[in-house]
Amino acid sequence: MKHHVFLQSTLLLFGAIVALASVGALAAPQPNVILIMTDNQGAWSLGCYGNADIKTPNLDRMAREGLRFTRAFSNNAVCSPTRATYLTGLMPSQHGVHKYINRSVMMGPEAYSTLEEFDTLPQILNEAGYVCGLSGKWHLGANMKPQEGFSFWVTKPEGHTRDFVNQKIIENGEVTTLEEHQTPYWTRRGIEFIEENKDQPFFLFLAYNGPYGLGTSALTEPINQFADYYADKDLPSFTRDTAHPWLLNNRKMLNNPTAARKYASEVSGMDEGVGEIMAALQRLGLDENTLVIFTADQGLSGGQSGFWGMGDHTRPLTAYDWTMHVPLIVRHPGAIDPGGVSDRMVSNYDLLPTVLGYLGLESKQAAQPPSPGRSYTPILRGEKIEWENEVFYEFENVRAIRTEAWKYIERIGEEPNELYHVENDPGERLNLYGRAKHAGIQAQLQQRLHAFFATYAEPKWDLWKGGDAKGGLMLGKKPYAR
Repeated sequence: MKHHVFLQSTLLLFGAIVALASVGALAAPQPNVILIMTDNQGAWSLGCYGNADIKTPNLDRMAREGLRFTRAFSNNAVCSPTRATYLTGLMPSQHGVHKYINRSVMMGPEAYSTLEEFDTLPQILNEAGYVCGLSGKWHLGANMKPQEGFSFWVTKPEGHTRDFVNQKIIENGEVTTLEEHQTPYWTRRGIEFIEENKDQPFFLFLAYNGPYGLGTSALTEPINQFADYYADKDLPSFTRDTAHPWLLNNRKMLNNPTAARKYASEVSGMDEGVGEIMAALQRLGLDENTLVIFTADQGLSGGQSGFWGMGDHTRPLTAYDWTMHVPLIVRHPGAIDPGGVSDRMVSNYDLLPTVLGYLGLESKQAAQPPSPGRSYTPILRGEKIEWENEVFYEFENVRAIRTEAWKYIERIGEEPNELYHVENDPGERLNLYGRAKHAGIQAQLQQRLHAFFATYAEPKWDLWKGGDAKGGLMLGKKPYAR
């Protein structure tokens, strides 16, 4: 009898332990998420991507401690459309943002959020119990007050950057002048958000408005803590070349050591901010419970192939790799194996399904409009993944498909179309379009490009079929009739 009672008690105790363990497992906190995004930064500008000129020790360390993607691409040439895609998983012909939006959409009585009808990443995370904060550039509309699930909101009234000191910011619903350099300010405010919310799941969108590399700010001397270091540097990673005939803007930056040094100094300044974020996570005991993603809205040419800038600084508008290729580094100590490198082709429209999949929230993604995005969560977990290595791009009257070996670019209402064997011609200098030898691959890529947009483009925002755009168009009108 005593033996029976003892056995029964043991089983009850064991059951209680199992139950408590299960409750503990269910109660384990969701990983925090920090999305660090820069403005106009090509992957070529980081040490971990092979740049020997620009000091990026913290991002290089982040790559050593996490997973670096060698072929991450952006689906548009400018900031508002690409940021809209990161946060919705949709193409411009689905979310309607085809170029950087006008000031009237951001500030004033006509301002509105260009994402208001969509389930965005911060909105989904907020509904799942995350507190969401923005520190940095928004440029997606209605800038004066928090949007899309954010409660912490420190941003700027404009999308472009005149310079980095004595500039306007928005804080507590008011526009004020910030005398200090904006990059360390965005970092400091991001750390304040982390500290204030360290005891609950949080999502921080740390959106630097540098390195930028455009406008009058690109032609002024560096003004941050790295100015002296770069003052006498030659910086050969900024390719010296003759201006391409299609380069419309930024010709003064090409082959200009001042522009190169300014850009390099801003990259290093942001790298220092990334180091401060990682140090704060470690200090607060959050390092192993925080997924950190570093990327850029789109790339930038620093002289490559005779260009400076992005695909909006050319006529015709373009879809070259120096606009599309962005850095992508993902770090989560204890969950993502250190030192990983993935050559899978991924796009910014893959980010939302990936983050949701990683957090176990994939069921929260809206079914409509259907996202072309594919989750690369298995790659983050060290698993093999099989998918077609291809990404798609659209910028008003330009659409493109990029595969491992080829890129096909098509224009509507304008010439020329382009075909590049990027495997052998990474500078995209020899246009093979129309050559009989490549007729088969050209036809195949064209069919895949048309099939993609036939599947995903929404008639309301499909410029190629008479659709409209939010916040204006780069070319000022719709020259899209066939």
